[in-house]
Amino acid sequence: MNEILFVVESGPEGGYVAKALGESIFTEADTLEELHTNVRDAVLCHFEAGAAPKMIRLHFVHEEVLAV
Repeated sequence: MNEILFVVESGPEGGYVAKALGESIFTEADTLEELHTNVRDAVLCHFEAGAAPKMIRLHFVHEEVLAV
């Protein structure tokens, strides 16, 4: 595996929540900088040494609700 994709959404209490597609990896953070660190750490902890993907892609999802 050369790449792993995370879907990043706003957390229910602020911050960010990131979930990997196709793997059981989940993390959260208060800031973008902290999110980058937490995602890297989670990926490295999930895979055996040398088996982690070389690239981590973050896909940010932004949702807005409009009242009519």
